[in-house]
Amino acid sequence: MSPERAEALKFVRDSARSFAETHIRPHVMEWDESQTFPVELFKQMGQQGFMGVLVPEELGGSGMGYQEYITIIEEIAQVCGSIGLSVAAHNSLCTNHILTFGTEEQKKKWIPKLATAEHIGAWGLTETGTGSDAGGMSTTAVLEGDEWVLNGSKNFITHAISGDIAVVIARTGEKGDSHGMSAFVVEKGTPGFTGGKKENKLGMRASETACLFFDNCRIPKENMLGKEGEGFIQAMKILDGGRISIAALSLGIARGAYNAAKAYAKEREQFGQSISKFQAIGFKLADMATKIHAAELMTRHAGELKDAGKPMTQESAMAKYYASEISVEVSTDGIQIHGGYGYTKDYPAEKFYRDSKLCTIGEGTSEIQKLVISRNLLRE
Repeated sequence: MSPERAEALKFVRDSARSFAETHIRPHVMEWDESQTFPVELFKQMGQQGFMGVLVPEELGGSGMGYQEYITIIEEIAQVCGSIGLSVAAHNSLCTNHILTFGTEEQKKKWIPKLATAEHIGAWGLTETGTGSDAGGMSTTAVLEGDEWVLNGSKNFITHAISGDIAVVIARTGEKGDSHGMSAFVVEKGTPGFTGGKKENKLGMRASETACLFFDNCRIPKENMLGKEGEGFIQAMKILDGGRISIAALSLGIARGAYNAAKAYAKEREQFGQSISKFQAIGFKLADMATKIHAAELMTRHAGELKDAGKPMTQESAMAKYYASEISVEVSTDGIQIHGGYGYTKDYPAEKFYRDSKLCTIGEGTSEIQKLVISRNLLRE
């Protein structure tokens, strides 16, 4: 990395860190306990350029690359995984899908408001009966004249209630056919398009999750992204980049858990000395730091490939798989170092622990990542 790029990245890191400390940290537990999705915070982040990180400047975005994107998500997630998750979902799923596969007219229509968070974005692939088996979806889109009519539902959708724009994958052909699905943009307020009840979750509680429902929801023919039958293929390509963002999210949560554990270990005394001086604690911290370092290298390598326009399906899956798993391991060790206090909400360890688990599930489970990795290895 050139000195100029390193300096620019430092500026991005400092900006994201300062924002997170000032505007997020004071409210973390309040939002978590009440399951509040702080919409106004995201409007503020839009003004900071955090909601259109990968969007070109001419479309109202920050015009940055994946290294900056990884940095922003990591810094926010160190303070609150929920907010980091919503930033990731808005940027890499909804916004990036339109940016990657939309026409110039579609991009000009929807991207500028997404890039500034005037509009919050959602992305709908998962259904109640189809999680990892997304190709078996039941939601349909039928062309009637100049309109597509959508019927069905999507499950576990980030920003399903508060989102203004959703990119939705629906079946336009036979069930199970990878070329039988298409992608559509659906705007809030469209008749027949509603959000469901907010899910009561273990972690990531300030990131809104709910169902999307489509009841004879009619949208203009021109709201299709790309060509008919390309939706599933588009979604898989979007998830390649999305895995980098979840790896960055995992990295941030792990680093937050590690920093909290290290600070506690230095101040907590037992048997007349800081517990950080005991080998059992020191070795735990060493393992935590090593795993975080490895996860960062893998995540940034995948980001470099993405920025260079090179194939990165395997590398992004590896980064997502490893970073999410070590996030759980590191946050678990963080609780152990805190002892009984780690099990209380008076310390941040328990929230890192709760938030980390979603990273091994969302945007492709660890098992799906291993499937992607193994298939790529066996093709070589």
